[in-house]
Amino acid sequence: MAQGDAPAPVTVDREKRREENFEKIVHQLRHDHIPYRVKAAEALGRIGDKRGVEPLMPLLSDISCDVQYVTARSLGELRDERAVDPLIAALRDPERWVRQGAAWALGEIGDSRAVDPLVELLSDRKKEVRVAAAEALGKIADPRALEPLRRIENEDEEWEARGAARAAARIITGDF
Repeated sequence: MAQGDAPAPVTVDREKRREENFEKIVHQLRHDHIPYRVKAAEALGRIGDKRGVEPLMPLLSDISCDVQYVTARSLGELRDERAVDPLIAALRDPERWVRQGAAWALGEIGDSRAVDPLVELLSDRKKEVRVAAAEALGKIADPRALEPLRRIENEDEEWEARGAARAAARIITGDF
């Protein structure tokens, strides 16, 4: 296309539809029914538009742990550092699915601000949460996590947690 030429009508139409769909999905985040909010949160993560971060973050406090979990995962898929602090706060949620989803998301984002809160999560009462925290620490690969991961590797009662901690420690040390 030469300079000064108008964009092709097909491209303009596609962009217009994409924008309209994005707005519909964001609007659906406020729907009364939980399944609609879940699907909207999933869609925002899947389409990868970082404008979805701001409308998603309030859903980390939704009344439904399903919505919270999917929202955390979608924020992880978007890999935007604006979500780090709200996700760190979600690590203290009473619902294990929320803690697990937030840990996974923080690993995807890879921000070192999450290291200390994720290390605390290594002592969570739920095995799946400890595993998610160890995996996230491996993705972040900050050496500060090495000693706590080694402790879990040697002392945790669950083999899944020990294995996740071992794998994360190997990533940090480079011993694949």
